[in-house]
Amino acid sequence: MKTLGLLRHAKSDWGDARARDFDRPLNARGRKGAPLMGKHIDEYCAERGLRWDRILASPAVRAAETIELGAQGAGYGHALPVNWDRRIYLASSASLLDVLRDQDDAVESVLLVGHNPGLEDLIFDLVPDDGSSPLRDVVEQKFPTAAFAVMEVDVTSWKDIEEGQARLVHLMRPRDLDPALGPERL
Repeated sequence: MKTLGLLRHAKSDWGDARARDFDRPLNARGRKGAPLMGKHIDEYCAERGLRWDRILASPAVRAAETIELGAQGAGYGHALPVNWDRRIYLASSASLLDVLRDQDDAVESVLLVGHNPGLEDLIFDLVPDDGSSPLRDVVEQKFPTAAFAVMEVDVTSWKDIEEGQARLVHLMRPRDLDPALGPERL
């Protein structure tokens, strides 16, 4: 059994129309949500005795800032050891599966930090659509920025990961912790 955590980057800034997508930073809401989610992830892991053996992340600015602010929110006084992988930037579910299949079997738990639609699609591909997962139904509505999901994957080797092999055991969105971080109302 492997554990796979997914963290979508926090809300990013679209204010500079000339900026490359890769270079977009977090906006004010993202800078508030990332530390809150980092604290939640740390508490979730502490309650379950879970430690991320590997953190894999997109090197996009908004993903890097999410990790940095999340670590601060969790109370870490140091940078987290992150494996930056350009393949994760705007990756499809199929590409993310390839990244996961490249992991060493000694790695029992991976936290993958990236983007939609790839992360959301990865949940849809790994968790069967058979009515047995109420959390999957929530993801079908939306996997918003800074959302965090945990799946238990029924494999002993990352190389064997295939569609339909996971159970979605946890889902948390920023708005679940602070309603002000929910969808903007017009």
